[in-house]
Amino acid sequence: MGAGDATKATSLKEFHARSIADREGFWAEQAALIDWHEPFRRVLDYTNPPFTRWFVGGRTNLCHNAVDRHLASRRDSPALIFVSTETGAERTYTFGELHREVVRMAAIMRELGVRRGDRVLIYMPMIPEATFAMLACARIGAIHSVVFGGFASHSLASRIDDASPVLVVSADAGSRAGKVVPYKPLLDAAIGMARNKPANVVMVDRGLAPFERVAGRDHDYAALRERHLDAEVPVEWLESNEVSYTLYTSGTTGVPKGVQRDVGGYAVALAASMKYIFCGNAGETYFSTSDIGWVVGHSYIVYGPLIAGMATIMYEGTPLRPDAGILWKLVEKYRVTVMFSAPTAIRVLKKQDPSWLTRYDLSSLRALFLAGEPLDEPTARWIGEALGKPIVDNYWQTETGWPILTVAHGIEKTPTRLGSPGMPMYGYDLRLLHEQTGEEVGVDQKGVVAIVPPLPPGCMQTVWGDDDRFVRTYFSTIPGRLVYSTFDWGIRDADGYYFILGRTDDVINVAGHRLGTREIEESLSSHPAVAECAVVGVADSLKGQVAMAFVVLKDPAQAAAQDARLALEGDLMATVDRQLGAVARPARVHFVTLLPKTRSGKVLRRSIQAICEARDPGDLTTIEDPGALDQLRQALGSRT
Repeated sequence: MGAGDATKATSLKEFHARSIADREGFWAEQAALIDWHEPFRRVLDYTNPPFTRWFVGGRTNLCHNAVDRHLASRRDSPALIFVSTETGAERTYTFGELHREVVRMAAIMRELGVRRGDRVLIYMPMIPEATFAMLACARIGAIHSVVFGGFASHSLASRIDDASPVLVVSADAGSRAGKVVPYKPLLDAAIGMARNKPANVVMVDRGLAPFERVAGRDHDYAALRERHLDAEVPVEWLESNEVSYTLYTSGTTGVPKGVQRDVGGYAVALAASMKYIFCGNAGETYFSTSDIGWVVGHSYIVYGPLIAGMATIMYEGTPLRPDAGILWKLVEKYRVTVMFSAPTAIRVLKKQDPSWLTRYDLSSLRALFLAGEPLDEPTARWIGEALGKPIVDNYWQTETGWPILTVAHGIEKTPTRLGSPGMPMYGYDLRLLHEQTGEEVGVDQKGVVAIVPPLPPGCMQTVWGDDDRFVRTYFSTIPGRLVYSTFDWGIRDADGYYFILGRTDDVINVAGHRLGTREIEESLSSHPAVAECAVVGVADSLKGQVAMAFVVLKDPAQAAAQDARLALEGDLMATVDRQLGAVARPARVHFVTLLPKTRSGKVLRRSIQAICEARDPGDLTTIEDPGALDQLRQALGSRT
């Protein structure tokens, strides 16, 4: 039975059941969706739980599957469509042209000493050269680590230290809403802070911001490219379980986790998801409004669509510039069939003139997929009715690489359900477990969303350089059960649809960006005026959640006067801006003289969050001083 036969006369539930009961047979079929240079000897190796190895012994390459294998049949078809409403640039690269640019970038990396297994850190805006760099790393077997361009020097330095890159690829600047954001000063400061300094930096000069070059370290991309116009760099055939990339994600500690991903399993998982979930076909156009600094950008701007032979749009801009119709204008112009965005973007558009949604021909668009943070019913209903297109919610994580929960219309036309991302996808043995007993909960009962290993192809292998942290963080939190915790609460209805209720840990989700509250707390605590602080995620109608900070000062008199309080709040926000970037800046900083704690000294963050959201703070029998909660209420009341 070939991969193309897997969905014949089957339902989503039957398809899913088979993927769990016969993992090896199921995934052997899906493996036929990509090219293998050498066949795998074994589909699954789960002899060292919870570590999983897929397609053992098989040799393949992500760049080959995304680019080279399409050259024979679609060399002149669009592959990468770059649109910047910030600079007015717009260019389409065919698969043949994309191949040439990737090979040139690979030759540059080779010249600068990058070898198989070396790390290359990519700190770039949404420009074609970022895609070239990612694919070039994949081509030569280097491990790329893309850092979101909005991160400031402190965050960038921590990632440089952890990844130890031999090369950084960057640009002079990005642009957001018409404002130029210089990258080079941030990069220079980060390298200055880092212990593991890269030997070389390649700079793409867009002419947006002047910058100084460091002699002997910084190289001009344009000059290097000119030297390698006719270069030939063959594909490195990698064993399926070699590392393709690391991508850093916030955790409950101040140290980001490097999510480590393989080559073969990831390629197969993406190819299958493009077929069964996104229903994307070769020759069509895929448009994800995400950023390559996030996992959606890796999976569904760069690798997934290209593996499927689709053109992919790389968009530098906002949903509102030059006007609120720009996204739909691009759908019409490039005949987009599959679109992927975030609920936050839709909520932004909801505030605009609704006529923008009907000005363009959207007949090519089959569905709009939304993920990043929970999709509320009013937003889903509004955009679905306005576009007259299916709205498909989906839930997943940086760690999983592709959707855990959604509906898969490539298998069965399962109806969507408002407020629910859907049902478990094939390969995920999903359970709802009691947080304290580890037992499964029943229908409509709240539990921790967990996955019984082995994790399916495409999911993280481990935490980069720290296997113990991988096991400790993800597989050791449910008593008596070796299961992967998503750290999300959920419930399941009688029909098998799941509903996500929020985090069980101290990670918050701001407009699809995962932020560790501990990182923000450490940044605030570095300010000389701060004695201690607590940061919680608070529900927000636009962004899903925002960070709210409560600070105890060493000298409370510093915030006694209104003007002084406002100035200090601004200074604390600026501290977070400098160290972590604007994405981590708290929505507000409130000053109190004590934080609510248990008698053992643990900060009651869930109670703080509940008060911020005007909910019952819950069981407070262990609180040290109830007056701390009154202070919170007063602080919130005086500033709202």
